[in-house]
Amino acid sequence: MKLRAIFSLTTCALAFPAMAEETVSYASYGGAYQEGVRKAILDYLPADHGMTVVDFVLSGGIRDVRTKVKANANDLDVVELYGGYCDTAAKEGLLEPLDYSKIPNAAGIPENLRNEYWIGFTAYSTVLAYNTNVYGDNPPQNWADFFDVEKFPGTRAIGGGYPSTNMEIALMADGVPKDQVYPIDMDRSMKKWAEFKPNITVSWSSGAQATQLATAEEVDMLTIWAARIQAAIKEGAPYAYTLNDAVLDVECLVVPKGSPNPEGAMRLVNHLLDPKYQANLPDFIPYGPMNQDAFKLGLISPEKAAKVVTSTDNLAMQLVTDMAYWAEHVTDAQTKWDAVMLQQ
Repeated sequence: MKLRAIFSLTTCALAFPAMAEETVSYASYGGAYQEGVRKAILDYLPADHGMTVVDFVLSGGIRDVRTKVKANANDLDVVELYGGYCDTAAKEGLLEPLDYSKIPNAAGIPENLRNEYWIGFTAYSTVLAYNTNVYGDNPPQNWADFFDVEKFPGTRAIGGGYPSTNMEIALMADGVPKDQVYPIDMDRSMKKWAEFKPNITVSWSSGAQATQLATAEEVDMLTIWAARIQAAIKEGAPYAYTLNDAVLDVECLVVPKGSPNPEGAMRLVNHLLDPKYQANLPDFIPYGPMNQDAFKLGLISPEKAAKVVTSTDNLAMQLVTDMAYWAEHVTDAQTKWDAVMLQQ
């Protein structure tokens, strides 16, 4: 599906009348998220280079990229993918290498979140949230507390259906330090989940469902995306959450093979990573800027940064998902997860 909108910096043409305007495409998830990226960043296209950005929505994510590239019919220049698919796309040969000589803003992206074929753009986190009316002055602090139903009795909900994030959570609950979670001991993780399974009241399948569980106070404790629990709290839900050992998933930017305008794609990637505009992201979408320089410019207040999952301080508290690991092991992990969690 194509979003029928073209965003152009008309003032650029006025200021640089002799400069040819180029067209670059940007593909993402559509909806409020893509609109937020436009308002935060794409409305401020480079004044030193005429550029029109044609906006696409990828309804099928990596499947759309795969289909276009393999058919030698790629019409996309810059694409945003969920983190787990970045390495998958690279391993399948679907991507052009990034030319970092033309992406100076990449310097502010943590080194482990940039490589030859993809670079971190924004991120979201899965956190432990709890009902403050239930746990009062003795709230859960970590995943071990989430699994401890004797010390912290009450109903639980998890994001069900997939092993990534859940396997990491179980290992941290079982005492594995963050820096030793990968490579994942799948058998140890699933043993932990098998023991805990009877205590799971709900396995939610969407962010909207998770938010509703908190808004309606249907469970006492749950795993949930930080942005979703923030939305529930804003609506009055008596919940709080901790970023301690939260699992952070990174959204990445890639350039699909056969990009119609690879040079323009590099310029657009650089613009999307500009810390001045990344600092605008928390005002429009609940996904944090990945460029750490965005927090050093004085454009994000300390109060706002405290709630942004990618702020330098918050980043240090969390486990960053190993995208390369999941690109290689997701099929085996899904089989093990289903064998335990789907059995009656």
